Amino acid sequence: MNTHAFPTRREFLATTAAAAVAIGAARAADASPYGNWNIGAQSYSFRDFDLEQALKNYQTLGLKFAEFFSKHVPPNSSPEQIKAILNTCKQYGVTPIAYGVQDFTKNHDANRKNFELAKALGIKYLSANPTEDAFDSLDKLVDEYKIAIGIHPHGPGGRPPRMTMHRWYSAEKILEAVKNRHPLIGTCIDTGHILRCVLLDVKLDPADQIRKMGARNFGLHLKDFDFDRKEECIVGKGMLNVAEVLKALKEVKFTGYINLEYELNSKNPAPDMAVGLKAVEAAVKKVG
Repeated sequence: MNTHAFPTRREFLATTAAAAVAIGAARAADASPYGNWNIGAQSYSFRDFDLEQALKNYQTLGLKFAEFFSKHVPPNSSPEQIKAILNTCKQYGVTPIAYGVQDFTKNHDANRKNFELAKALGIKYLSANPTEDAFDSLDKLVDEYKIAIGIHPHGPGGRPPRMTMHRWYSAEKILEAVKNRHPLIGTCIDTGHILRCVLLDVKLDPADQIRKMGARNFGLHLKDFDFDRKEECIVGKGMLNVAEVLKALKEVKFTGYINLEYELNSKNPAPDMAVGLKAVEAAVKKVG
């Protein structure tokens, strides 16, 4: 029986050591397999599910960040609906960080509605497909709301032999449009669409595209492409060098969000996405 009013030195050290072990164990349990990288998913991957079912998939995959698209968060959602959406997200441990891909034009009032939705969701950026005449409006809105615009580079559209390249297919095209614009206007590069440009004999390297955009990288859609089959594939199984992508992001001091997007197997995408996330884990260990 201890008769001291205060613990002895031995008891104090033993208690401190036990606490340190407990804290270390808790931190290890909470540690992300992706290190300091923010890894989430574009909810379009779960387009055949309603919001709660989609969030269950996020939870299953251990993903804590979401870029939502219009099915899961309708653009005309009321404040009450947004509150319910955010409560459901909190229930599943998922934080909305982006929304899109949204169209923007010179219609300032219509553009503002997207920013109002973004503000209500508390997100960091809107992935975007603006027209060439949208930038005067976007300059004003990103400055007002402090929410970034990440132009999403789409690759070839249509079907052979009538495929055409999207206007924002590369970093070069995007930079040409934004170089004199507000610093919150940049990209949400889609690695799959960058690789798909090979279908029109344009060979682009996602890591190189990231480096060219530099500080104007606000988000990333992580997808892969199978050159032989000419279609999307599981991340890590095709042309994409995930480690080089992370290396490039590290070089440009990227602090945004990497969202896995998987458009195949829409009825049950989680198992394939889990394989892709293992490729991301391996790349993180390689790059740090």
